Amino acid sequence: MEISELDAVSLAEALRAGDEKAATLVLEAIYPLVLRIVRNHLPRRMEEEDLIQDVLLKVLTRIDQYRGVAPFHHWVSRIALSTCLDALRKEKRRPELRWSELTQDEKVVLEELVSPREYEGGPAHLAAARELAERLLEALSPQDRIIVRMMDMEGASTAEVAALLGWGISKVKVRASRARKKLRALLVKLGEEVDTQ
Repeated sequence: MEISELDAVSLAEALRAGDEKAATLVLEAIYPLVLRIVRNHLPRRMEEEDLIQDVLLKVLTRIDQYRGVAPFHHWVSRIALSTCLDALRKEKRRPELRWSELTQDEKVVLEELVSPREYEGGPAHLAAARELAERLLEALSPQDRIIVRMMDMEGASTAEVAALLGWGISKVKVRASRARKKLRALLVKLGEEVDTQ
């Protein structure tokens, strides 16, 4: 079930009045959106359901801040992204990834990625490739990680990312460019370690 903007305003009023049925309707409607955002931005060492519950609790406790100016799903998305960003900040950031820390499957994927021939890993290496991508993303700051995920993995536009994060479009473009450059440099560095092995 999706909440229309007229329903959202009336449901927000009902929530403020303590209507439990309205709370159930809102939670059921926003759960799929929150689940998608949390899965896309979940810190490695955090349980998915814990973060979802944090987001849902924030939506319910901050409902008095919703005025109906922005679309309800946009307001919920901002809370979800902010919660994920806070969780990423709390997670201890690892500034560097080393060849010796990679699993054997990740090493195979990396060797194929940096070799001059075309990548031939196929579906067998897909899980290792995803894991390697996650480990590379951990080298970025939480904000940069979210930008790269949204733009390069989810296909969000610069304007969409700017609106959800509350930033200007130019700031998003600059941060995305710098984040991609850092990822390329890290991949090159790991590739050089492949050559020395």
